[in-house]
Amino acid sequence: MKTDQLTLGSLFDGIGGFPYSASFYGISPLWASEIVPECVSVTKKHFPDMEHFGDITKLHGGKLPPVDIITFGSPCQDLSVASGKRLGLAGERSGLFLEAIRIIREMQEATNGEYPKFALWENVPGALSSSSRRDFKAVLEAFADAEVPMPGSGRWANAGMVRGRGVDLAWCVYDAQYFGTAQRRRRIFLVADFGGGSAPEILFESEGVSGYTPQGFRTWQGAAGDFRE
Repeated sequence: MKTDQLTLGSLFDGIGGFPYSASFYGISPLWASEIVPECVSVTKKHFPDMEHFGDITKLHGGKLPPVDIITFGSPCQDLSVASGKRLGLAGERSGLFLEAIRIIREMQEATNGEYPKFALWENVPGALSSSSRRDFKAVLEAFADAEVPMPGSGRWANAGMVRGRGVDLAWCVYDAQYFGTAQRRRRIFLVADFGGGSAPEILFESEGVSGYTPQGFRTWQGAAGDFRE
């Protein structure tokens, strides 16, 4: 039975990074999808009550327990600039992004649009430039369920916002060195609010984030100025 506590489902769960982080903010992880047994064993240690459903390609979103938030860091190999062949979303691995979108849509259809309320996607910054920058346009359109024009500059900024058909999107490239780690690791994070206009508040108002530093906040401020949509 649903309570006031936010619930989470994790796709491409890995070792449960999203559920682990969410648990510090009172969010209850209900289920995960992961195919690597060693990774699942780690997550089970931290969350023995969380259900594991295995291969995402064999799941139906309408049959999964409804959750408020779906998180996923879909495979990045075909999007990364370090890849020898940047096949982008057309690649067999990074193309699994569309499986997550399918799960979201199926859950929405099964719950008359009530769940999930939010989605959080993480990936490498190369997602902004792969396939002549068409991949990120496809990502935004998949979440928004609407056409999203290319920016006038022809390049996606490191931070920005899009609204379409009642869906609010915000994305930003953050660097882990400004959030309590001893390494430089840049990743893009995208928040989708399927019920309204809180995506920028969730992603950009960093003062409320554990590990916030002024340097980290200035990183997104500078990038956001490049957005011209």
